[in-house]
Amino acid sequence: MKKYHLRYLMIPLLISIITITGLITSGNLISEKKFEVKNLNQTKNSVALTKVIEYDTVKTYNQKIPTGVTITKQKGQNGLAYVDENDNVQIIESPKNAEIEIGTGDKADYVGKMTGYGADCEGCSGEGTLACKTKNGSYYSLTKDGMTYNDEQYGEVRIIAAALDKFPCGTIIKVDNPNLGTFNAIVLDTGGAMQNAWNNGIVHIDLAYVTENDPAINLTTSSNVKYSVQRWGF
Repeated sequence: MKKYHLRYLMIPLLISIITITGLITSGNLISEKKFEVKNLNQTKNSVALTKVIEYDTVKTYNQKIPTGVTITKQKGQNGLAYVDENDNVQIIESPKNAEIEIGTGDKADYVGKMTGYGADCEGCSGEGTLACKTKNGSYYSLTKDGMTYNDEQYGEVRIIAAALDKFPCGTIIKVDNPNLGTFNAIVLDTGGAMQNAWNNGIVHIDLAYVTENDPAINLTTSSNVKYSVQRWGF
């Protein structure tokens, strides 16, 4: 009878679990994540080393954005990898590239006049249907839709009327009104007073309200309002 040495009958399966604590950085935000890496090697003692994979920044250039204005479309986030016992890099989490748009269009900063108007103003329709169509091709009503507009880039913004031959529909303007503070607004309407003012080299913007009875209209009027175009049209 053939004998086998005891050491050949005992073949253990060695599985070591290595916990990797990775630091994923995104801007100033640091979050901690834990990952498990299985090592089935029976003869080597493995040491897993974490490695941060830095994200890239993808830049595009847009003439609709004034020179000096940069829009962040997507924030970047670093990835994480580890180096195994064979010095191979294993990806745990891939990086997410940052995406920014850099303006190359006309720079436009103005100081001008601001007034306010409501849907029930003299000569208005009463429903406040605006002169401009939205980006999806529909008309906007102050009474039905409100005095703010949800822009896909700038979020909730106020609605303004302006001279359309200078400020086309969809133009985003940063407004600094000494009485109302600073806010973003979108050109969705126009009026004869705005056009006549621009023909004379004066910037006159009308801020939209649902009704003329809104007490904030009285605070809106100012002849020393700063306007800074952030985007030219839709």
